[in-house]
Amino acid sequence: MTSQDTEAQRATEGPTAEEIYMARFTGDYGRPPTFEETSAFRVDLEDRVSGYLVSHPDLSTSPRAGQFTFHRRVAVGMTREEVVLLAGHPIATTTDPWAMHAAAQRFWPSIGERAKEMWTYPGGWSFYFEGDRLVDLTVIGKPPLSP
Repeated sequence: MTSQDTEAQRATEGPTAEEIYMARFTGDYGRPPTFEETSAFRVDLEDRVSGYLVSHPDLSTSPRAGQFTFHRRVAVGMTREEVVLLAGHPIATTTDPWAMHAAAQRFWPSIGERAKEMWTYPGGWSFYFEGDRLVDLTVIGKPPLSP
């Protein structure tokens, strides 16, 4: 195991909805999804995003619009509802500062200033919330993220 496998990286943009889907599916079933399963996921995601945009027209003019509507990527500033819509429900949640510190590692001093809750997702992702807003992201076990 290298330090890259266990060292946290901080990000302002997280995984795409499809990356979370693939990691969750592979973890649950021990195999990648078939073409048909992936196609069904994409159709369902498109329907959910379209429905959300109809009921939240203010999102189309917000800075989060591109991440949400085109890239379907979780990003700092999203609401809890938007995160769940894209990434699904977390594997686990916690408000324990020690658990959040362990996940955030060297970034905890700055993340901990605002983070009150952490959601854990497949692929080594941790999402940090203050109230209804996603305020930070970390990932463990990924190659260095692009700048």
